Order: sequence, then structure tokens, then C-alpha cells
Amino acid sequence: MPVYLDHAATTPVFPHVAAAMAEQATRVGNASSLHTAGRAARRIVEESRERLAAAIGARPSEVVFTSGGTESDNLAISGVLRARRDADPRRTRLLVSAIEHHAVLDCVEALEAREGVQVTWLPCDAEGVVHPEVLARELAADPESVALVSVMWANNEVGTVQDVAALAAMAHEHGIPMHTDAVQAVGHLPVDVAASGVDLLTLGGHKVGGPVGTGALVVKRDVAVVPLVYGGGQERQIRSGTLDTVGILGLSLAVEYAVAQRERETARLVGLRDALLKGALDLDLGIRVGGRWTPGDALGRLAGNAHLIVPGCEGDSLLYLLDAAGIECSTGSACQAGVPQPSHVLLAMGLTEREARGALRATLGHTSTAADVEAFLAALPAAVDRARRAAGATLGSG
Repeated sequence: MPVYLDHAATTPVFPHVAAAMAEQATRVGNASSLHTAGRAARRIVEESRERLAAAIGARPSEVVFTSGGTESDNLAISGVLRARRDADPRRTRLLVSAIEHHAVLDCVEALEAREGVQVTWLPCDAEGVVHPEVLARELAADPESVALVSVMWANNEVGTVQDVAALAAMAHEHGIPMHTDAVQAVGHLPVDVAASGVDLLTLGGHKVGGPVGTGALVVKRDVAVVPLVYGGGQERQIRSGTLDTVGILGLSLAVEYAVAQRERETARLVGLRDALLKGALDLDLGIRVGGRWTPGDALGRLAGNAHLIVPGCEGDSLLYLLDAAGIECSTGSACQAGVPQPSHVLLAMGLTEREARGALRATLGHTSTAADVEAFLAALPAAVDRARRAAGATLGSG
């Protein structure tokens, strides 16, 4: 069996979640129908909404079910921008961190290109931290033009965690709503919507032991959102479409379980992560850790994220060589896999293009073991050697 170290891309569904979904899938009923079967489906949806909200410190009425993180991010960014601009034509600017997932990044760039939206990219430091004073400075320059602030809770590539509460407080000083992509954070960090102060929060199912194709956008009741999709208006007139009762059940059960197990699982994963990072550094291959890392820390960096910068070789070559050796990991975001360009996250952190091309991301999850870490470290030296020789041959032929 291959060693799976790509849990940040997707993690296996919890067995009890899969069983509950399989049972629900045998039942018929549209949650919008008024007959008995429809009301039974609606009860599952609303119980799931309550379960999910309780797990993340939100109100059930704030939970809008979607098809996943990408839809939720697009709905938050586009929907709030358009609503705020409709109410005040001056609101044409977005303040967005430079290290966002492409679900935010590409949406913002499309709005900039097609709707004339102005974008201010908030820089980060060498560890991937977006400091509140940076946001404060940009807000003070022209607050009346800003429609929304969006900064992700935890980075999907290097695992750096942001001080979301401080950033939200800065935005609120100027009456501006704050969105955060918390897809990597929910179930892995102490996420509390009310305590954080954010106005909109994105989460997804398949990063936390739930099914692919499920997610939610938490929207505070006083935040106006223009829909992306029109139809039945099933979710607060913000999101239309027949509700996926089976998926919603799976999403809520997975988040509830991940949150309940978080403290114990975090301690276990931190141990595995630190063993992997320390082991990689001890190989004396010139490898260094990407992002913020203090051994034992589970608040500044995601517990399961091990990001390595391997000089002298291409990350894609490393990935394929490790895959051939039975180790499945990634170079960063799965959504960008195979694209021959360096990570925008690493470039924003100040790495050169050549350095950024040598990135390797191993992410641990609820099925990971110490044996997985040992197998990765055993396979890494040969993979690095071959990748470096391949890179040298390529340069020589040029």
C-alpha cells in the first residue's frame, strides 16, 4: 500500500460518516418538498445545520450550505463586493492577502479584469504571516473605497496560521466586513466564528473527513450577499439549488467529530510533523523548512503540515520520484498540480523562483502513522539525489 501524505488536498472520509451517508442515501425526499419524505429530508438538513454551527461557534441561521470551499469563496468575494457596491458605488476595492488559495485569488483577478475592481494585495513576511499593521495601513489610506477584506485562516501550502481576530477587528474599525477561507483550519485549529469576529467564513468537507463536494459559507445575518446562482433560493436566497441531504449530513458529522477529537489528534500530529521535519533536516541534504515552525507548536502552524524547500531540484521531479517509491505527497496546492510555475505563496514570502520550484509538501491526517514518516524519510535521499541529477542534466543540455 502506498504511503499517503497529502491530507491537505483531501483526507479519507471517517468510517462512521461514510456509514451514515450510505444509510441516508437509501432514503428518498427533497428537503424543499412538503410531503412526509420531504419533511424527513428537511429535518436531516436542519439538524445538520445545528450540528455544524455548534461545532464552530456559529448560529444555525448563519450557515449556508454549498458545494465546497471554491463555491463558498467565490460567493463570499463576489457576492459581498456586488452588494456593497450596489449600496455605495465607491466600494470598488478589495483587500486580499497575497497568499490566498486560488479559489480566492482567481475570483479576485476575474473581478479585477471583468468588472474594474481595484485590488490591494496584502503582503506577508518570510514566514507567511500577514501582520495586522499592514492591513491597518491599507485601510487608513482610503477606507470608503473598500468593500471587503479577505485573509485565509491557515495557509494550504506552508501551514502558517493568521491572527484572524486581530485582522477582523482592524476591518471593523472602519465598518468593513471580513472574510476568511478556513478550509484548512476547521477541525484542525480552535475555530470559533463568534469569537473570531469574522463576518464570513468558508469551510469544506473533504479536508476534514467528510465527503468531496460539500461545504458551507458562514454568513452573519447583517451581511448582504448577491447570489451567484438563481433559482429556488433554498439557502436564505443567497444560494439556490436542491439541497444535498446526504452530503450535508456527512459534512456536519465530519466537522463535529473532527472538532471533538481535535486536541488529542493535534498532539499526535504535531509529534509526527516534527519528526518528519527534524528527520528531513538531519539528512544533511541542504533542506530547510518552509513557513513558520517551532517544534511542538500547533497554533502558529497547522499540526499536520510539513513543508520543505529542497534546493537544486524541481518539486515536480521529487513528487514523481517519491510516488514511484510509494510515497504520495505534493508540491503545494493540488489545484495547481502539474502547472510548471513556482508557487505564488512562496514568491510572496520572498523566495526566488528557483528556490520556490524546489518545494515539497507532506501533510498528515487521521490515518497517518509513525511508519509513514519513517517511509518518507527513507525514500527522500534517493529521490533528492535523482532529482538533482536530472536538474543538472537539464541545465547542462541548455
